[in-house]
Amino acid sequence: MQRLAIYDMDKTITRAPTWTAFLLHAAKARAPWRLALFPAAAIAGAGYMLKLVDRAGLKQIAHRMMIGKALPEADLRVVADAYADAVMAGNVLAPALARIAEDKAAGYRLVLATASHGYYAAAIGARLGFDDVIATVAKRDDAGRVLSEIEGENCYGPAKLRMVEAWLAGQGIAREDAQVRAYSDHVSDAPLLEWADEAFAVNAHAPLVALAGVKGWPVLDWR
Repeated sequence: MQRLAIYDMDKTITRAPTWTAFLLHAAKARAPWRLALFPAAAIAGAGYMLKLVDRAGLKQIAHRMMIGKALPEADLRVVADAYADAVMAGNVLAPALARIAEDKAAGYRLVLATASHGYYAAAIGARLGFDDVIATVAKRDDAGRVLSEIEGENCYGPAKLRMVEAWLAGQGIAREDAQVRAYSDHVSDAPLLEWADEAFAVNAHAPLVALAGVKGWPVLDWR
């Protein structure tokens, strides 16, 4: 029996979301002139609020504006590593670290499942001690450069569960052979939480608190 502990990242493990902060970090590190494009990226965010663009589209627009159309993977890795160090220094909740350590000591395989792009989530996951990272994947061109387009699905909502199930199959683990616990702050992860054997609403917003009450899920506050 495989024991899996699946964690969301933003506002579950971290104090604040990571995507916008990463974009600003990357622009400042690689091409500071791109910081002038940030208001335009914010306008694209307003388009998402008005349902003119979906989350995946918004992520692609923001990536292209703040990072560029294509970037060598090695260059992006340098930026991601520096950003991950900054996240560890000031944006990780101590109780989350304690729970991660407890799960690891109890024999759980630690899996980070996040809508964040894998090119920086993997660096954060490694520093947190995760065994595996499931995240949004950026396309690569024939030269191996990281593109602004997304490969497959944005790892959010029902898509996150589909990606977790695909990962499980790829690992050769049958669902009935896995004991799964899952942690998240947001109701968008309800499909994953319901699929898990144990679900924890962590730092939850009101809709998830309400759902947790109906489902009988423990509500944890790590803030």
